[in-house]
Amino acid sequence: MDPKWNDDLPIYRQLRDRVVEMILERVLVDGDALPSVRNVAAEYRLNPLTVLKGYQELVDEGLVEKKRGRGMFVTSGARLQLLKDERQRFLEMEWPKISAAINRLGLDTADLLKQANDQEAAGQGGKDD
Repeated sequence: MDPKWNDDLPIYRQLRDRVVEMILERVLVDGDALPSVRNVAAEYRLNPLTVLKGYQELVDEGLVEKKRGRGMFVTSGARLQLLKDERQRFLEMEWPKISAAINRLGLDTADLLKQANDQEAAGQGGKDD
């Protein structure tokens, strides 16, 4: 996790978002334990309640489960659920802006796809799912 915090968003939310990124990037997979609240709080000089609040959001979303006395663990299917949710969010929130920019700039979608495929083939593309 990156120790730099953004002042525009509560730290507990940034912590939650970083765990989500770790799940999406397969740093954490189904059944993996999250770092303990105490360790994260000490490492990043955070109040343990802040860390717990971030983790609790993950529990509330069904991405992480608490195991009494053992810690918190990534639930089975968390990555697939996140991909589904993130894809939907992208299509609803991001794609309309991107599509409008493509149209406004008169870009050819076939050329954009070719360029994206060329970049991916050269090793510059994103991660697969």
